[in-house]
Amino acid sequence: MQRFLFFIDHVSIWAGKLFAWAVVLLTGVVCYEVFMRYVVRSPTGWAYDMGYILYGTLFIMAGAYALATQSHVRADVVYRLLPIRVQASIDLILYLVFFLPAVVALVYAGYKFAQVSWMMGERSPYSPMGPPLYHFKALIPISGALLALQGVAEIIRSGITIATGQRPDRVHDVRDIGEELIESLQSRGSDQEGAR
Repeated sequence: MQRFLFFIDHVSIWAGKLFAWAVVLLTGVVCYEVFMRYVVRSPTGWAYDMGYILYGTLFIMAGAYALATQSHVRADVVYRLLPIRVQASIDLILYLVFFLPAVVALVYAGYKFAQVSWMMGERSPYSPMGPPLYHFKALIPISGALLALQGVAEIIRSGITIATGQRPDRVHDVRDIGEELIESLQSRGSDQEGAR
């Protein structure tokens, strides 16, 4: 089961890292537009569209990555104080009642939305160049499917935690700086005790 969970985590992390490159492209587009607009005095007709398309792509495709690496913001002031099995029970209920139905709706509606966009060859109405939008609208159901897949992994993890009382291992890609600080302080403390 752990290999299956790690496989899903790796798919989500891989997709997040792949689409993170949109930041580099977005930075290049914005820098080029600023240079053209303010130095050359000849603004582009495509940079605005590319900017919001790349930003939207980055935002929508980062959801599964954030869920896999537990990077979503949580209001867990009380949640942290609860026993692990109670936390997992709350997670399981929330994933089943709110998360999965919303993600299934996203995939369904996103598919219809993308299908219409592809059929009409939708283009952006916001600039004279009118770049095609249907490629990027196809990412809506894809991102929803990735979120649903990662949600299944989180549901399984919650079930394992309820059954065993321990959280299963998780692929760690991004670590909280607080965790690293605590570990370094603990290792320094054990090194100093060993030196005495």
